[in-house]
Amino acid sequence: MSVAELQRLARRSPRTPQATPDNKAALAFLGPWVLGALALTLGPIIASLYLSFTDYNLLQNANWIGLANFERMLTDTRLHHSLVVTFVYVLVGVPGQLLVALALALLLDRGLRGRAIYRSAFYLPSLLGASVAIAVLWRLVFGGQGLVNAMLGLVGIHTTTSWIGSPDTALGTIILLHIWTFGSPMVIFLAGLRQIPVELYEAAATDGAGPWLRFRAITLPLLTPIIFFNLVLAIINSFSSFTQAFIVSGGSGGPSDSLLFYTLYLYQEGFSSFRMGYASALAWLLVLIIGALTAVNFWLSKYWVHYDN
Repeated sequence: MSVAELQRLARRSPRTPQATPDNKAALAFLGPWVLGALALTLGPIIASLYLSFTDYNLLQNANWIGLANFERMLTDTRLHHSLVVTFVYVLVGVPGQLLVALALALLLDRGLRGRAIYRSAFYLPSLLGASVAIAVLWRLVFGGQGLVNAMLGLVGIHTTTSWIGSPDTALGTIILLHIWTFGSPMVIFLAGLRQIPVELYEAAATDGAGPWLRFRAITLPLLTPIIFFNLVLAIINSFSSFTQAFIVSGGSGGPSDSLLFYTLYLYQEGFSSFRMGYASALAWLLVLIIGALTAVNFWLSKYWVHYDN
């Protein structure tokens, strides 16, 4: 039998069950995820977009008011103050966290003995930093009779001032808490450092380049994609911070609203004042702010992020 006849016979023969693609198993596994995405993610997103144009208090039917919620934002002084507090938190906390994470990653990359133990210990704050327990602990540490004042007393500085009770220092304590949760970016930096070829450092050392020159000419340029990745994630996470400010301030926003983060103000409007329509509009404003900053970061990345082609 010729090859042509065999091919013609194969075309005429019915497909075996193995040859027929079976997507039923894949659909069965994807089904719960699709239903969850529609019911728990896409549905609430559409609902919040609709509610942002309404006057809704959770107890009565939503009343369509058009752009009134967004117009109110222009004259809402507490909203403006929450934006200032949040931007200060992001502009100080994000660079501080990334600098500490990079410094510790460089230290761990030098081949310290027991590196795995140090890496686990440094990563632990990231697992606990956003928890209620750590926020309560932070409140005790920086309280009037807390650990910070006790340590200051050992060096002759006796004070009972509550660091979280003063509008001048309350935000600084939360920024320190944010910087302290450097574990996740540190691990990512460490993974990026392990990908840099050792031959580059050896060649630079042979040419007489010192540690600072090797860092500036080799490590930093090759690490810029990792820095960019951590920067975008850190900005998004910082704008969505809520637990720390809520617990430390008791949900009030702290003294003189010094801890009135944007998300905390959104919570107060939605679940304390029951202005759920306005809270939905605030949520969409936050989405626009984060989206705009992310887009700016991607646009600026072409000037300083170097990809190894």
